[in-house]
Amino acid sequence: MDRKFTVRVAAITIVSAIAIGAVMQSWPPVDGDIAEQPMIVSDVQTVSSAPRTAIPMDVPVQVALPDAVVSAASAQIDMPSIGIPATPQGGGFACDVDMTATPIAGAMMNVALNAPCHGSERVTFHHSGLMFTETMQPDGTLSVDMPALTEDALVIASFLDGTGGVATTQVTSVPFYDRVILQWRGNAGLQLHAREFDADYFTEGHIWQGAASDPTRAATGTGGFLTKLGAVDAPESLFAEVYTFPTGMTDRSGTVALTVETEILASNCDTSVEAQTLELRNGNALMSRELTVDVPGCDAVGDFLLLKNLVEDLTIAAK
Repeated sequence: MDRKFTVRVAAITIVSAIAIGAVMQSWPPVDGDIAEQPMIVSDVQTVSSAPRTAIPMDVPVQVALPDAVVSAASAQIDMPSIGIPATPQGGGFACDVDMTATPIAGAMMNVALNAPCHGSERVTFHHSGLMFTETMQPDGTLSVDMPALTEDALVIASFLDGTGGVATTQVTSVPFYDRVILQWRGNAGLQLHAREFDADYFTEGHIWQGAASDPTRAATGTGGFLTKLGAVDAPESLFAEVYTFPTGMTDRSGTVALTVETEILASNCDTSVEAQTLELRNGNALMSRELTVDVPGCDAVGDFLLLKNLVEDLTIAAK
């Protein structure tokens, strides 16, 4: 694949933590103290494990050229306080919203939504800080596969009129997987890349939106996969890319190199792109970072910015 790349990151500024809710209007609030951690963007380059005991079965990221500034702050994230949307009352009423969640392979869950009075409308899903927007089918139904971030998984769906639904499920395999999430609003040109065990770009082991793989690869301990969430046809959609690796099941040792790339587009050139990462590693509490990247001018449309060290690499040890 031929791609142009521009190296535009020469100076780095680390700023204090920004409370979740200041970056995107819809980011959920985070409880607890925020601890600043230095995030250094370096080495900007031109670019574009035998399984342990059987895993439990799941049931049925201001600059004037040529500089660029990336700021980041980190904090432990607890379950967000999200108002549960009201569903229409009056049992049996035609506009009732029905929502279910079912665990599937790879510590994923299938969320099924049936809302007859919301056909073709946008709906936003919330799960432990993860947020993304989808579009309902014309008949008011929708089925989405999404990663679980907690064993006791709670998923909320909310429509623009304040109605919505709630579903819960048990996903017992969550502790066996590490997850890194990049999420943002609108056409920001962001991409999450994972290169497993020294894999080169665009070879086997390079997992990104152009080669996402699938959960079956992780379920066997072979490698990771990427999940893309968000509807491109909904205005101001929330998007997310989630990289998952079966850390608790692999027989391989090494490093998964994680990088964020920003494609310079007509929609984001000469602007600041704001995003957020969520990281679930080694059974620890979910961590959050706010990211701001100043994109070069529109004469650079088509180039890419490779932003390293915004997300810590995964260190994998055979089990």
